[in-house]
Amino acid sequence: MKVVIVGGVAGGMSAATRLRRLDENAEIVVVEKGEHVSFANCGLPYYIGGVIGARSALLPRSPEGLWERFALDVRVRHEVLAIDRTARTVTVRNHRSGVDYVEHWDHLVLSMGAEAVVPSVPGVERARVLRDVADADTIFRAAEHARTAVVIGAGFIGLEMAENLHTKGLSVALVEQAGQVLPPLDPEMAQPVAAHLRAHGVAVRLGARVDRIGPDTVVLGDGSAVPADLVVMAAGVRPRGDLARAAGLALGPGGGIVVDASLRTSDPRIHAVGDVAEKVDAVSGKPVLIPLAGPANRQGRLAADSIVGSPVRDTDGHGTAVVGVLGLTAAVTGWNEKRLRTAGRAYRVVHIHPPAHASYYPGAAPLSLKLLIDAGTDGILGAQAVGTEGAARRIDVLATAMAGGLRASDLLGLDLAYAPQYGSAKDPVNMLGYVADNLASVTTATVQWHELDAARAAGATLLDVRTPDEFAAGAIPGAINVPLDRLRQSMAGLPPGRLIVYCHAGQRGHTATRVLSAHGRDVANLDGGFLTWQAGVGSASMSPNAPRL
Repeated sequence: MKVVIVGGVAGGMSAATRLRRLDENAEIVVVEKGEHVSFANCGLPYYIGGVIGARSALLPRSPEGLWERFALDVRVRHEVLAIDRTARTVTVRNHRSGVDYVEHWDHLVLSMGAEAVVPSVPGVERARVLRDVADADTIFRAAEHARTAVVIGAGFIGLEMAENLHTKGLSVALVEQAGQVLPPLDPEMAQPVAAHLRAHGVAVRLGARVDRIGPDTVVLGDGSAVPADLVVMAAGVRPRGDLARAAGLALGPGGGIVVDASLRTSDPRIHAVGDVAEKVDAVSGKPVLIPLAGPANRQGRLAADSIVGSPVRDTDGHGTAVVGVLGLTAAVTGWNEKRLRTAGRAYRVVHIHPPAHASYYPGAAPLSLKLLIDAGTDGILGAQAVGTEGAARRIDVLATAMAGGLRASDLLGLDLAYAPQYGSAKDPVNMLGYVADNLASVTTATVQWHELDAARAAGATLLDVRTPDEFAAGAIPGAINVPLDRLRQSMAGLPPGRLIVYCHAGQRGHTATRVLSAHGRDVANLDGGFLTWQAGVGSASMSPNAPRL
């Protein structure tokens, strides 16, 4: 059996090494267009920033090493130009010699990955992208002689590049056409990330369109010029599907190769893995592109199993991802509220702001969590976390709960590790379950920060149940203050009609709603309290094009 794998790195090399472990006699050829077949692409921004000091640390395997350990025929600087499905051949160009040749295959694995999206604006040829080691080398050298940098695009790669160029000592501006950083997050969860960047000296320009790139500036749509000795383009990626398209393989609406649960394409002798292949979205069941290293590695392994005849089924994707930004962590899994509203899904929302570990143990830092819940089934649709500690851990737990089919209310029963320096007796994930259970059993009604204006316009009164000192330090305009501890004594003096209660983060508000409800009042709790409202309205004021839920 001869297997040709087109493209290395995560998907391709996982397929090649797994296949060798399964079949010692297979002939395995890996054709890689670039200079490096195996490298840690997720570590490239940190090499540029100097966090990873040795370039060699990003290159775990050389072609020679792969031959010695796995007997893999790895050909770098070779490019597959065409696929002949009838003859079962590929046409390959050796870029070192300039010679083209034909290679036969019994099975073909496509792992070409994705390419950077580069908008067509004047001067864009000066912008650098980051997809491989050669790109990292180019940016590294340019940064050595630069004082200012502009990063275009505030997704995961854009934030990592902004952080690392800032760490390297450059004056950095982050430019994003949307009204928020990190589009997978909802605006009130993304706002603290943007505020954190600004507090550390990164200029964040939201709702900003790039008009042109000059010799030493980036000119925005409003005419302002941002100094830019170095320009990094991080506007997203798209699958490299041209080779598959020319071969007549089925492609999805996003340009990714259509595969079944065994990673087979529309030609069962050809598999596709990684960023070039479509995944199945775990929430909708529809095709989706998820350009992440974890799914790519898993798919490479599964494709190898499929080739040798083992029954396999790729898991549906949640798009679980995490990014660190100058000491702050943001993580996400599943769908966000924006996407649910657009799809017309009925859902419930929970915001909480607990300390990441026991508040009495030194160093407890705040953690913001958001949970999206199916209104009919109580299923978990998505989650987001932001904080300096514990965000990634909680999102991993929630992604696992989603994969296991747990309901939101089931989170309250999870038996999670606890010690004061790591968490609380009521872990934040358990707390999400408590609130979700309250919503599912209709013991508490809630209002979201972006629904507050409409509720007040309909006649509701906003009641702040924090202490007078908290109220004086900052409150939602138009609220009246009745501290929770004096609420029962003040019942007779409350305005008639519907009441919307809020506190700092939501817990006292929940207690107040129970008291008021027991006294016959029509009442709802402002979900997430003042903290969530403050972040939400902050996101709306950050740019003229801020997203509205």
